[in-house]
Amino acid sequence: MTLRIGLIGCGRWGRLILRDLTSAGAQVHVAAPTDATLAQALALGARTAERDILALGPMDGYVVATPTATHAAVLEQLLPTGRPIFVEKPMTADLASARRLAAAAGDRLFVMDKWRYHPGIEAMRAEISAGAIGEVLAIRTQRWGWGNPHDDVSALWILAPHDLSITQHLIGEIPPLRSTTVMHPAEPDLGFTVQLAGDRGPSVSMDIGIASPGHQRRCLVVGRNGAIELRDGYDDKVFARIGPPGRTGAAERVIEVGRKMPLQAEIETFLSFVAGGPPPMSTACEGLRVVERITEIEATLAIDARRAP
Repeated sequence: MTLRIGLIGCGRWGRLILRDLTSAGAQVHVAAPTDATLAQALALGARTAERDILALGPMDGYVVATPTATHAAVLEQLLPTGRPIFVEKPMTADLASARRLAAAAGDRLFVMDKWRYHPGIEAMRAEISAGAIGEVLAIRTQRWGWGNPHDDVSALWILAPHDLSITQHLIGEIPPLRSTTVMHPAEPDLGFTVQLAGDRGPSVSMDIGIASPGHQRRCLVVGRNGAIELRDGYDDKVFARIGPPGRTGAAERVIEVGRKMPLQAEIETFLSFVAGGPPPMSTACEGLRVVERITEIEATLAIDARRAP
């Protein structure tokens, strides 16, 4: 059976989603706001392209890749169809709409947290679950690059969902917010560090910024009996040392994970779900937790900036 998928938005990231939907065998019908985007969608393999979502006709499922600020309005338009929906992260950038959508969507709305489908992150989760590094003590992520290509929301809303979803994947929860530190008080969005920690369990440190000439994506997990690390988003292996952290004599391990692209993996998972298979990761309720935590971080970063001399 060929699935009919409505792709809402076909810009910088949406065209990659279109590529992977069509390569996976879906018949894709695109809704987009401009003639140029509609023409691009048809040139890239869309079966039809319309300005109005309702003009697409009945679909088996939908993928939403519009600007973050429009997610809530698009999702509320799609929910009455009763069909499965996959929305780019974050679910919304507004806590009230995220709560409303999570309550209304049931088990039909999922968030495209691609890092949960990264083979290196999955390998790390499997090692943690198997007890290879013992009790997890700390997670440290770094996400640095140059600039924010999105003009509708800050870099916080674009970058932090990745590291929050990685945390969710590795330890099954997102700890409470403990503190934030900005790189420069007058420009808090340039770079900041977020500390998450509860009274028990691991601490999480997220180092995020848009003022680095280099591109860095790193995830380190320190356990009571070892540590494991993904050193770059495009690495095909993760690195581990098994033994008490920092002690000499720890055994080195290199775990091959392959090069399957996370976007391709999550698209295939969603199409399988639409066809009757198991659901994707990152439910609407989990998406709401990410929005809740980012809302808290955003408020704290603003407070930090006001208090700075």
